Formats: sequence, C-alpha cells, structure tokens
Amino acid sequence: MSAMALSTLAGAMLFAAGTALAAGDPAAEVRAAEAAFARSMAERDHAAFVAHLADEAIFFSERGVLRGKAAVAAAWKAYYEAPNAPFAWQPESVEVLDSGTLAHSSGPVFAPDGRRFATFNSIWRRDADGRWRIVFDKGYPFRE
Repeated sequence: MSAMALSTLAGAMLFAAGTALAAGDPAAEVRAAEAAFARSMAERDHAAFVAHLADEAIFFSERGVLRGKAAVAAAWKAYYEAPNAPFAWQPESVEVLDSGTLAHSSGPVFAPDGRRFATFNSIWRRDADGRWRIVFDKGYPFRE
C-alpha cells in the first residue's frame, strides 16, 4: 500500500473515531476513557488516574476491598512512584447498557516484559457531569 493510501486510510480511521465520539457513541466513549485511564499508568500520572475514579469506587485487591476514591488513590499511589510502570493494560471489550449510563470494560494486563499475566474487569458509570468514571474494578490471573 502506498504512503498516500496509508495516510488516507489513517485519516479516515481518525475521522471515524472522532465522529463516533462526537455522535455520543457510549461504547467509544468508554473505550476512550479506559485507554486514557491506562495511559495514566504509562505516563506515570497519578492525578489522571484519580480523575477516572468515582467517589464511591470499589477496587478489589489481594489485600482486600478498597472502598472509596481516597482509599483507591492512596493504595495505588505506590504503583506510580517508580520511573517505569509496573504493568500496563488495554481495553479489549466494552459493553454499554442501552440506557448509556453503565458499562463494562475488560482486557489484558501486561508485565513490563510484555507477558500477559491478568485480565481486568471494570464497571464504568456516566456521572451527572457526563464523564465516565470507574465504580468497580477487579482483576483475575490470566489462564491460557
């Protein structure tokens, strides 16, 4: 494929993605929110991570259940302190209720060496301000 064709294809894909978001496609909005949430880890931006949490967020962890935005933010702060991210994740599937107010996202979690070691599951809620925020998050060890 020529450089011109690739450029045209890339532009069309960006236009389509932007159109879906602009048209209020809830699944595209949640996918974008999840990708931005994951980017907060890659960019070592704890404040951006916290901005994606609902006030009443519940995260399940090996140490027990973390209840509330402040508890989740405090527990996850350690993951953001080293110069390199201890793991990465990306959305693989997104499903949204027909009401457009609640969504589930799921996908792989990778170690720094690229090995998949877990699967995350997040429940997102569209808050009154129109932003999607995480209300529940739980990961599971990956089994092939």
